[in-house]
Amino acid sequence: MQLAKYDNFFIFLNKSIPVLIGIFIFFNPFPHTTSVKEICFYLSAFIVLVLVIFKKTEFSFNTPLLLPVGLFLSWAFLSIFFAFDKYNSIHDFYSHLIRYIILYYIITNFFRSKKALIDLSWIIIISSSIFSGAAIFYFYHILGNALSTRFAAIGLESGLLTQTPVNIIGVITVFAIILAIHKLITEAHLFPRVILILCLLFLTSAIFLTQTRSNLIAVVLGAIVLLFKNKKIMVVMIGMIFLVIILTPFKNRFSFNSILKNERIGINYITLEIIKDHPITGIGFGLETYGNANLNEYNQLVPEKYKSKSIFADPHNILLDVAVRLGFVGIAFFFYIIFSLFKMCWVCIKQGKDVFIKNWGCCIASACVAFLVIGFFQPIFSHMPEVILCTIFSMITVLWHLNKESGRQQPKAS
Repeated sequence: MQLAKYDNFFIFLNKSIPVLIGIFIFFNPFPHTTSVKEICFYLSAFIVLVLVIFKKTEFSFNTPLLLPVGLFLSWAFLSIFFAFDKYNSIHDFYSHLIRYIILYYIITNFFRSKKALIDLSWIIIISSSIFSGAAIFYFYHILGNALSTRFAAIGLESGLLTQTPVNIIGVITVFAIILAIHKLITEAHLFPRVILILCLLFLTSAIFLTQTRSNLIAVVLGAIVLLFKNKKIMVVMIGMIFLVIILTPFKNRFSFNSILKNERIGINYITLEIIKDHPITGIGFGLETYGNANLNEYNQLVPEKYKSKSIFADPHNILLDVAVRLGFVGIAFFFYIIFSLFKMCWVCIKQGKDVFIKNWGCCIASACVAFLVIGFFQPIFSHMPEVILCTIFSMITVLWHLNKESGRQQPKAS
């Protein structure tokens, strides 16, 4: 069989992958779309496999994250043998790690142009904005909640927000806000700027209505990183944020008393006590293992004033979450991944060969900071945030490749 006869077919397969991944990422914020996302992910993975087998695509594993992710992956696999719940660890090893490594390599190999990076950012902004607008309308108009009610702070029996806790809303919207602000200050045409302003209206409304401190802190710190070279815009934006806080019930969330009596202190105490008992190997990679531990017993070891009245089944800190599941070895490899991520950002910002790469390097660094800030206060490891984290990793890797491939002519973009 002469494969040359099927060149057009293989060209079509190559072009179909960004479309399928784009659909997958677009539907990421929306609950009840699992089937669509599963079809897009597995179909794209199958097509990539076919293209690689027939040598009809250039597929590279060469990224600065190869070694740190490989070490983390290896330790996560070894931890299965020490896990309390081996079945759950095996399941989550694939579902929450292997799966997103596959997604990472698909994105980095099939979105390797400036135009593809811009298209991907538009998908995220539009998708998150539609989700925010629809969710706000549903929560306040259809359900009849008062504006003073924290957006998605209460569980719903049915409907759009059933699978979308308040902390996940922050992860979705903050990343989109950073991308939208970046595009707004670099976009020269009127119509896209109007669309971006409209999107920012929905996205920032969702942030303020959640009344979640970590989301707001993430926006502020992300804006400082993103707008560090545009200090006037940064001052105006942060000033507007603080003005909204002062004029809304949000200010009550920053009272001294509410911070000192925050339930996360007790949750983190419990997590630290478990880490003390299992410092090297952790309790296992499975996400459900923590909730199945004897948390009531560990709660008795917490200082009286910080004891949790209701026991939470998830660590509320990204670092403690990794440490309790994979021990000190796992958290060391996780730090290696984060270090490599920021190193790539730094290279793109300081050694970028054009303004596009430098500006986007700053944008992704801002997104990394914002994600970690939210993760420092909230349970962060579930499918929606993991898709976003994987996308952040992929976008900075694409930038790193663009900067490295200096001899290749890139299409003009902003």
